[in-house]
Amino acid sequence: MIRIDNLSKRHGRQILFLEASAVVNRGEKIGLVGPNGAGKTTIFRLITREEEPDDGQIAIDRGVTVGYFSQDVGEMKGKTVVEATLDGAGPVSDAARALHELEHALADPERADEMDALVDRYGEAQARFEELGGYGLESRAREVLAGLGFDAAQMDGDVGALSGGWKMRVGLARILVMEPDALLLDEPTNHLDLESILWLEGWLRGFAGAIVMTSHDREFLNRTVTKILEIDGGELLSYSGDYEFYERQRAIAEREQAAQFARQQAMLAKEEAFIARFKARASHAAQVQSRVKKLEKIERVEPPKRRQTIDFEFRPAPRSGEDVVKIAGLCKAYGERRVFDGFDLLVRRRERWCVMGANGAGKSTLLKLVAGETQPDAGAVTIGAAVKMGYFAQHSMEVLGGDDSVFETLQHAFPNAAVGSLLALAGAFGFSGDDTEKRCRLLSGGEKARLVLARMLYDPPNFLVLDEPTNHLDMATKEMLIRALAGFEGTMLLVSHDRHFLAELTNRVLELEPGDPRVYAGGYTEYVAASGHEAPGMRS
Repeated sequence: MIRIDNLSKRHGRQILFLEASAVVNRGEKIGLVGPNGAGKTTIFRLITREEEPDDGQIAIDRGVTVGYFSQDVGEMKGKTVVEATLDGAGPVSDAARALHELEHALADPERADEMDALVDRYGEAQARFEELGGYGLESRAREVLAGLGFDAAQMDGDVGALSGGWKMRVGLARILVMEPDALLLDEPTNHLDLESILWLEGWLRGFAGAIVMTSHDREFLNRTVTKILEIDGGELLSYSGDYEFYERQRAIAEREQAAQFARQQAMLAKEEAFIARFKARASHAAQVQSRVKKLEKIERVEPPKRRQTIDFEFRPAPRSGEDVVKIAGLCKAYGERRVFDGFDLLVRRRERWCVMGANGAGKSTLLKLVAGETQPDAGAVTIGAAVKMGYFAQHSMEVLGGDDSVFETLQHAFPNAAVGSLLALAGAFGFSGDDTEKRCRLLSGGEKARLVLARMLYDPPNFLVLDEPTNHLDMATKEMLIRALAGFEGTMLLVSHDRHFLAELTNRVLELEPGDPRVYAGGYTEYVAASGHEAPGMRS
């Protein structure tokens, strides 16, 4: 379906691909992986002809339609959400537009002399529209939008009034409604909550076409892909299986290569020592010459590539009192919508609470109330003795100084810290070398999130309130954060759509259901087992 042959591509001085080859077959579901900057998005742009290769080619079979969801969905305004979704639905959208224009032409009395030709064209357009499934298009669009978290009022509302994250969902809905032969998805789960991710998993598993996608959600990849394509040092390497299988196979291959390299290095050292010892002796000249020729012919084993992972030893958090937060009789409403009505909760030291709930259940509102970002209508939120709180939310990134560099941001926060310690902190959160000199206003959303988390955790509070801390984080940074927080001695209250993150770190679950909040002893894994679902309203 899609063939990549001897592809070479460089951006400036960086070589992304060097004679790389791969094939995407019909029906394959492929996860595209590689470190940040390896060229994952570039592959998509090359397939869609938004960029051209320096050498080699990408061939797409005749008649194959390709749908591409990227993080840049463009301007959206002047239409309802449903109309904006239908507008990008590919050939069926074009057919709908042609049908609509012909309907207007048939109703135009000034074109009465063209009536026979218009009727013929209308019949052809109608047949084409029906062939493409056009008559079920709007209901299909509404079904997809509902799966991605839109209610009926939102669907018929102005798309221009949506936030950036919700416009991303519209952009994703466009591509899914299009139902092309091949789907290219660049981080499709970035702006989705857990319920929408679970719905998307089911949709993708039932999709008959080919899929190539990137994602920083390992659980999502494990459940949706059956093949991994890794970008590694300019090559494209293929692994049959899900993400966990790929990780195991890569680790085995790295160990085997390390062993082969070590054996060859030992042999080479032995041969070179013999040559050095006897090269001046005429009696050994033939042997020396023979070994020199042997070494010249040997194909050298490459040393294994070292994937750089930096951990940071966070300082122990100061001890808080046993009662960290006490919530009593909490009431909160937004207009007619009552989010909390007499809600009670006690969070104790070293508990790690995960807050679950569907859209609008009040997850972020609860965290804001605890952090003092918003006030209750009635009731009380009482923070315990000696509690030092750290609150992370998406708006936390807006307070970064635009003209400060990454390193200056850390230095301003911790003026007495050693330079080496701050550089190690920056490295642990993915900023190394020249990246530490990047200005904050030029950082991506993921880079800003990493910087805010780094600043928060260097001098750690004993109570972390985290609202979607893993949004935009790559897998390496997530794993580093999990390892760091696993040793955290304090208390946590968090919202996240990343199931791996939740399973590794939580030991209590609060499920917010309208009028019936429930508490589960045990972490996310125990919650799934006890409740029978991975998220409220989503049956297993």
